[in-house]
Amino acid sequence: MKALVYHGPGNKSWDEVPDPVLIHPTDAIVQVDTTTICGTDLHILKGDVPAVTPGRILGHEAVGTVLEVGESVTQVSVGDRVIVSCISACGTCTYCRSGNPSHCLSDEGASGIGWILGHLIDGTQAEKVRIPFADTSLYALPDGVPDDAAILLSDILPTGFEIGVQYGRVKPGDTVAVVGAGPVGLAVIATAGLYGAARIISIDLDPSRLELARQVGATHVVNSGEADWAEQVRALTDGYGVDVAIEAVGVPATFDMCTRLVRPGGSIANVGVHGRSVELELDRLWIQNITISMGLVNTTTLGMLLKLVAQGKLPVATFVTHRFGLADMMSAYETFGNAAQTKALKVLISR
Repeated sequence: MKALVYHGPGNKSWDEVPDPVLIHPTDAIVQVDTTTICGTDLHILKGDVPAVTPGRILGHEAVGTVLEVGESVTQVSVGDRVIVSCISACGTCTYCRSGNPSHCLSDEGASGIGWILGHLIDGTQAEKVRIPFADTSLYALPDGVPDDAAILLSDILPTGFEIGVQYGRVKPGDTVAVVGAGPVGLAVIATAGLYGAARIISIDLDPSRLELARQVGATHVVNSGEADWAEQVRALTDGYGVDVAIEAVGVPATFDMCTRLVRPGGSIANVGVHGRSVELELDRLWIQNITISMGLVNTTTLGMLLKLVAQGKLPVATFVTHRFGLADMMSAYETFGNAAQTKALKVLISR
């Protein structure tokens, strides 16, 4: 089969590789019908995730068809159309049972991390993929939910909702600022209303992304390239600052922006993947009684979000901006990696 293979920082190729095979009785082999590229994949290619070793097939998001199942698999069958969760959960370890499968203690790849696809084992940017713990890591896809909506449930919608909205402790009536209007930032904006946010302020440099933010739920937009961006946000909050500031980029400057926007007693939720350390000004922040959260998505809300998508309750249609065939994987990476020029959000890559 063909797959996108990582060969070290800055080096990838679309290669012929062996087909995956069942290793454990809880495995399934899934034909990848649709996959996509995540900002985390770009971090890997920059060398920001050293646990990813040369030879690894990248990708952790997919919609596919089950081709083969191990003898212990009971919840999915050959022929089922499924969403592949970006988190592989054994379902029985102490972290899975406590609602934190992002730290699954299985012996797949390495103990203590649930994100293994395209990280510690071969991933989904391929014609086929082996999925460990199929019963607890695959979600049956109802009829009527198209691939371009379903693919958002593998990672970005649960990430935005769980790590941004839930960890940020958004509550009814809150004013929420989302710094970064890329795919995950837009996922935060699209789901913040589920917890009753009264105002959702999208902050970004790109006017076209700010317009998309309005389409998925932002009540206000602020261009951070303008000198008075912070004053514009404070003007929307009577000068107090926002209740919740959510970082959705993954660079020090945007995290610092959040620390300067949040009001005393508020929350900062870091969603972005950072490739280098960020200075935390505790000498300034300690007295403000703020809560700072961060984390790796658990995808425990995937099933709930799938119901909302199936009923047309979430504005997912605008997320996919470009479409490619699997054979055009390298072009898809070029388009996604140059999003400032191509205006790419999610690139849909289908067989």
